[in-house]
Amino acid sequence: MTIIDGKQTAAEIRADLKQKIQKLKSDGKSLPGLAAILVGENPASKVYVRSKERACEEVGIYSEVVKLPIETKETELIALIEKLNTDKKINGILVQLPLPEHINEEKIIQSISPEKDVDGFHPVSIGKMILGQETFLSCTPFGIMKLLEKYKIETSGKHIVVVGRSNIVGKPVANMLLQKKENANAIVTVCHSAADDITQYTKQADILIAAVGRANFITADMVKENVVIIDVGINRVEDATAKRGYKLVGDVDFEQVSKKASFITPVPGGVGPMTIAMLLYNTYTSYLWSGKKQN
Repeated sequence: MTIIDGKQTAAEIRADLKQKIQKLKSDGKSLPGLAAILVGENPASKVYVRSKERACEEVGIYSEVVKLPIETKETELIALIEKLNTDKKINGILVQLPLPEHINEEKIIQSISPEKDVDGFHPVSIGKMILGQETFLSCTPFGIMKLLEKYKIETSGKHIVVVGRSNIVGKPVANMLLQKKENANAIVTVCHSAADDITQYTKQADILIAAVGRANFITADMVKENVVIIDVGINRVEDATAKRGYKLVGDVDFEQVSKKASFITPVPGGVGPMTIAMLLYNTYTSYLWSGKKQN
């Protein structure tokens, strides 16, 4: 059984980006720029935004973090995004989700220019992704694709079962894996809560991607021998022995399922670190695309 090390893979991606951005700097060129918008005081969101800010600092991407009070009106947020859409220093815009209840997330995502949609959430990006056209890919599914490629895990003709149908992970990763391309070309089944017995699908999986948000949901009796496991879940469970009183676990019962798996991602340290790495990658790509457009 091989542990798929997302932490190491993400570090390699960041190191490569750092080298490329240092070359831009030494050549006297402008640097890629990322703007992050945080509305309110959600503790988890504050941690995520700070992590993204630190990652930008590490690789040399210019970053701006705009913190807005929870009372911010939807119209005010859209006005800010429209300003960033035309700011030449900024190649990527991300609005940290979730937003306060009085703000419509769909409206906000659609107000971001598709040319700066480095999260890959805009309907234009999603549409192009489904059609197999060049676009920004959603960061977590993109990270999964990179891990499969890095570990030379064959996907062509393999049965991949995705458990979960969210717009952020399940749907996009299923569509990426369906594409008639290298490192894709899979037969994909998407499972969700409407299935009477999910086990009849999960047991067929050559590769199982769990993105359901339920701790230890996938157990050893639900998978076959030599399955490849990609665990996207990050769940807090109480643990009196842990310093913080809790520990982080995935959607897969790692201890038992790892005994049957050929490859498996740990939690933490698997898919998680790849999400920010791909955000940086998308921002650098946006910078390159904007340069081509100007030329």
